Amino acid sequence: MAIPGSPAGPPGRPGSEVSWPVALGLGSLALLFPLAELTGLREALRPAPTVVLLFGVVIATWIGVVAVGRVPRPVLTLTLAGAVFGVVLVALPVTLRTLPDVDGRLLVLGAVLEIARSVVLGALAGLLAAALRRRSRR
Repeated sequence: MAIPGSPAGPPGRPGSEVSWPVALGLGSLALLFPLAELTGLREALRPAPTVVLLFGVVIATWIGVVAVGRVPRPVLTLTLAGAVFGVVLVALPVTLRTLPDVDGRLLVLGAVLEIARSVVLGALAGLLAAALRRRSRR
């Protein structure tokens, strides 16, 4: 499915479609966080190293899949993956009913910041994947 107003062209070209299945799949890697909780990884490694490890795995996977897989529009695809990732991270505590007992305005602010951070990380990963792809063509 193409983004409205963008012409579809050959894969990997600026005018080509966004790969929605890739963006949704990569964004769903946010589910690694509750999986780490359920498997005891978070307690085994302690919370901070677990978060760093999981973010490293996610970013490396994003860049690798998009750069090596020749996914069209890498920056946009990973920006959208970041948005999905942020929404999943925000929705998990709501769904699992593990929200902290704080003012609702702070929760909304935290949700907005989380989604914005994830979008920025996705865009940066997309830029890096695009640069790696260009470099590998040489």
